[in-house]
Amino acid sequence: MMDTPLVLTAFLNRAEKYFGKKQIISRTSDTKIHRITYADFAVRTRKLASALADLGMQRGMKIGSFAWNHHRHLETYFAVPCSGAILHMINIRLSAEHLIYIINHAEDEIILVDEDLLPIIESIEHELKSVKTYIIMGDDVDLSKTTLKNVLSYEQLIASADENFVFPDDLEENMTAGMCYTSATTGFPKGVEYSHRGLVLHALSLGLVETFGISEREVIMPVVPMFHVNAWGLPFASVNYGANQVLPGPNFTPKILIDLMESEKVTLTAGVPTIWLGVIQTLDQSPEPRDLSSLKLVVSGGSASPKGLIKAFEEKYNIPFIVGYGMTETSPIVSVSNYTSEMDDWTADEKLAIRATQGLTVSLIETRIVNENGEVPADGQTMGELTIRGPWIADEYYKDERTEDAFRDGWLYTGDIAVRTPEGYIKITDRTKDLIKSGGEWISSVDLENALMTHEAVFEAAVIAMPHPKWQERPLACVVLKNNDIEENSVKAQLYSHLEQDFAKWWLPDDIIFLKEIPKTSVGKFLKAKLRDDLETLLVK
Repeated sequence: MMDTPLVLTAFLNRAEKYFGKKQIISRTSDTKIHRITYADFAVRTRKLASALADLGMQRGMKIGSFAWNHHRHLETYFAVPCSGAILHMINIRLSAEHLIYIINHAEDEIILVDEDLLPIIESIEHELKSVKTYIIMGDDVDLSKTTLKNVLSYEQLIASADENFVFPDDLEENMTAGMCYTSATTGFPKGVEYSHRGLVLHALSLGLVETFGISEREVIMPVVPMFHVNAWGLPFASVNYGANQVLPGPNFTPKILIDLMESEKVTLTAGVPTIWLGVIQTLDQSPEPRDLSSLKLVVSGGSASPKGLIKAFEEKYNIPFIVGYGMTETSPIVSVSNYTSEMDDWTADEKLAIRATQGLTVSLIETRIVNENGEVPADGQTMGELTIRGPWIADEYYKDERTEDAFRDGWLYTGDIAVRTPEGYIKITDRTKDLIKSGGEWISSVDLENALMTHEAVFEAAVIAMPHPKWQERPLACVVLKNNDIEENSVKAQLYSHLEQDFAKWWLPDDIIFLKEIPKTSVGKFLKAKLRDDLETLLVK
């Protein structure tokens, strides 16, 4: 067989050659939507690569992007790695301390930044040691309004660049193409590098029916940020398969997402559960019915999806809703909660239980769930730590001694505690640090959270451990109500009755407290570490 390298350049060439008329619809502000074809996109990407090369971009150099989901960011996704450099997608929601750390740790030399995000970069510029040039991405950039030094305009830069720029033909598939840092809840974020080979294989897997079934016929809207694990690989897969892309841009709201789904006839979209909770709430409150008949699939990941959320999409709005599992370290797709043929005749409740799991391990990836006794049985009960290996799974952290804890014997130890159902589906029960040990027995905070969020009065719920003199730890439930005018004691009694239907008495939270909001990480996961830190204050409430 021919030994041809798996590199991202092939995706760009294919899109231009076969799907030049397909579109990228890019929202860059509340008043501006760009429509460019893949033919336009390929030309602009080559011009960007040419301009970056003139600025000194070399093979292996780190180029940072600090941006929302839009066409310029997509052009950067290909111009940088196809030139042999490395795109560092910087999480715009990290703290200033963590931003300084990851930019310096990665040694980014050029940063492309959205105009509306300039204040964040301007405030830390004096701390960035390796950055030599800033490029502002925007529609009508006025360079005189920024305090950044050595700053250029993206559009002015590519206007005079070479549209016939030729990408190198000697790229190796195991070269690093991109990198992201984890959204750490403790300590500094950890860097993860992605190879061309891993990104290509991962993108190809998204075309399989067992995952998302992406094809040229689809209209894909990645709501998950492009700075978060490659927007789950959707931009790469969409370019390769020639699918139209809808990029929602900055500061979107649930209504803006619904408007885009309706107007652009989106067929597949993906994001974290907090996004979809907001969408359902907006749909429920809409004075007029919205036409989302084009939508064939909503993908949810990043944290557990409550059964009530899944039911709302599938039963109330007739929109298929699946859960995927992955991490920054896994590119990210590991498993997807699609049904197998044996489930065709299952009841709605049985199917919902499967839909709410983290799914069946996808092709080319291996998963094990292990505890002190070895690999656990597929009984849906025995807990262990989920471990993973495969061709798009990282094998180390970038220049980080924490590699030794997470990568052992060829496996990634995820820190996620899980069970495997008799059908082989993975069900995450907790993070190792979030499990509640009460009287020597484990209680899953995730199971309690999901049950609480099926109650009609609950918008969000997070469960944490609180110290107990006799039982070591006991669960405490933190709940955000949909309507703050509801009488709390009455709702609390309802919630306990609701939980008693599914859980033994010793699993029930010792208390349920009500908050206006639950703190979240930069990618929308519940920040339980903050809740634990604030435990004394919370209990006073």
